[in-house]
Amino acid sequence: MIELKDLRLLSALARHRHFAKAAQDSGMSQPAFSMRIRNLEERLGVSIVRRGNRFQGLTEEGMMIVRRARSILDDAKALEQEVAAARGEVTGTLVLGVVPTATAYAAQLVDRLHLAHRRVLARIEVLSSLVIQQRLFDGTIDAGVTYHDSLGPDQVSIQPLYEETYVLVAPANMVAERPAGADGITWAEAADLPLSLLEPQMQNRRILDRIFADQGLRPEVRSESSGFMAAMVMARAGSVATILPQALVEALGTLDGTTVLPLTDPAPTKPIAMVTLDRQPALTTVQALRAVVDDFVQ
Repeated sequence: MIELKDLRLLSALARHRHFAKAAQDSGMSQPAFSMRIRNLEERLGVSIVRRGNRFQGLTEEGMMIVRRARSILDDAKALEQEVAAARGEVTGTLVLGVVPTATAYAAQLVDRLHLAHRRVLARIEVLSSLVIQQRLFDGTIDAGVTYHDSLGPDQVSIQPLYEETYVLVAPANMVAERPAGADGITWAEAADLPLSLLEPQMQNRRILDRIFADQGLRPEVRSESSGFMAAMVMARAGSVATILPQALVEALGTLDGTTVLPLTDPAPTKPIAMVTLDRQPALTTVQALRAVVDDFVQ
């Protein structure tokens, strides 16, 4: 009999496309991980992995097996949660993929979910909108908090959350000479400051680049990162300014030594939503999260 553990290992290999990373994610040594995959190939009588000096992808049979494996793992997870629900419990692990700009908001959702269902283990993974889309459909995350327009309506349920707006966080001395009574800062003025922004492949960065480009502006980008922490530390140290979603600043509060200014002229917004797969029946953990979102948004 094929074990569920073997299917989980194969799914991890398909996701990471790297034996060492998949083994680490699975809590195994690489030799033990590789042996389990070879034993699975022998048991099934097919080659699953195209091998060379390094991982070269899955064979056609391997890709078919991965699709079936993910479906089986999803059904097994649903069965475990339905049995617990029959006892009046909501339990299990819920994996939530979140774009970097929405991490503070997602943390509030998870906090409310935990208050309502203490036996649910929620895991937040900070991902790009593209990866959220891919992993939602391959079953390796249960829900996503992402930009509303990053997924079409086919096969997914979309729950609007909030409108993302943007503020400049700058060292206080960097914007100290602004005119008296000025409550905000224009994008043109922000473009003249040394900035730290997300990496170009992140959707938030693409949004900001488009706003600057639409006005014919070329901002002075001094550094890039995959998350906001580095930019916030540098802004506090006084070397750069950064552009953050207002929801993140409201959740964390103003950093010592910095000034927060709303970005104006224009004042764009981007809708953030929670997306889940349209499947029947839905996982009980996903149903619980949807209920928390409904209460929170209202």
